[in-house]
Amino acid sequence: MAQSPFFTDEDPMSKLVTIFGGSGFVGRYIARKLAQEGWRVRVAVRRPNEALFVRGYGAVGQVEPVFCNIRDDASVASALAGADAAVNCVGTFDARGANNFDAVQAAGAGRIARLAAAQGLGTLVHLSAIGADADGTSNYARSKGEGELAILAAFPTAMILRPSVIFGNEDGFFNRFAGMSRMGPILPLIGGTTRFQPVYVEDVAAAAVLGVTGKAHGIYELGGPDALTLTEIIHRMLTVVQRRRLVLNLPFWVGTVMAGVLDTLSALTLGLFHNGVITSDQARQLRQDNVVQAGAKTLADLGITPAHFDAIIPEYLWRYRATGQFAAIRDSAKHLPKV
Repeated sequence: MAQSPFFTDEDPMSKLVTIFGGSGFVGRYIARKLAQEGWRVRVAVRRPNEALFVRGYGAVGQVEPVFCNIRDDASVASALAGADAAVNCVGTFDARGANNFDAVQAAGAGRIARLAAAQGLGTLVHLSAIGADADGTSNYARSKGEGELAILAAFPTAMILRPSVIFGNEDGFFNRFAGMSRMGPILPLIGGTTRFQPVYVEDVAAAAVLGVTGKAHGIYELGGPDALTLTEIIHRMLTVVQRRRLVLNLPFWVGTVMAGVLDTLSALTLGLFHNGVITSDQARQLRQDNVVQAGAKTLADLGITPAHFDAIIPEYLWRYRATGQFAAIRDSAKHLPKV
């Protein structure tokens, strides 16, 4: 690999990593950590103009967004040109369209690994998911599993990370349910008895950095300290946002019917109606626990002590409280002596 005239082997910024989906929820944390460690970071995304904020993660010119379509060989090869390592954070919940499960999570992941190997990259990290299984019952899990197989076939030393639901400031999990809690006295759930093991985005990013720097490889399942049912997690979230709601666990058959109706409506309107509630594929996924399996390598094997969501979510869910950032002031005022 040709060495840039501006960097030497001794220079901490002589290494370049390409992060596919590096402006997304998890990708931005990985990009920031690698920039802090002195790496040059190339953030490969479909809309570079919407990812300009990543430039602030490092010195001038250290972190740059570039265009990439992971469905195209030439585009991926260009994004990998001159890189020493790569991270794939691209995923989707779209079952239809050009960027569907198979195109992104199976074929796209395999393409990145194949071209990374062809260009002689030293390390590759892939963000998968707990439950990834080429024979899975949901299309999401199946495509994730097929992506893993394609990656290991082309790049056997790749690090594959399988997180449970990831939480953090920009997450789509706690923020979504906290937002729903403002809509009425009842908070309906599907899969309330399904267990999850929420893992902090910073811990996932730390694991990825170990893979990029060559300190770890193999498959790791990432979860937080506790495995809890969705209902238990939501009750804890409601305590944080200081809202009393009736958490109603709907039967799976109700969720399946609901998802089918919403999917049909989306198809009939050619996508004008976006099913952002629950899809049929998600209803199938919710029948399976989303926790670290016995015998799997975990964050502990990487020397990372996972953070508990109870300690983190108050830092960003305060905005869903009725009194927002003034909740603490209001609570303390209750203890003032009456005059």
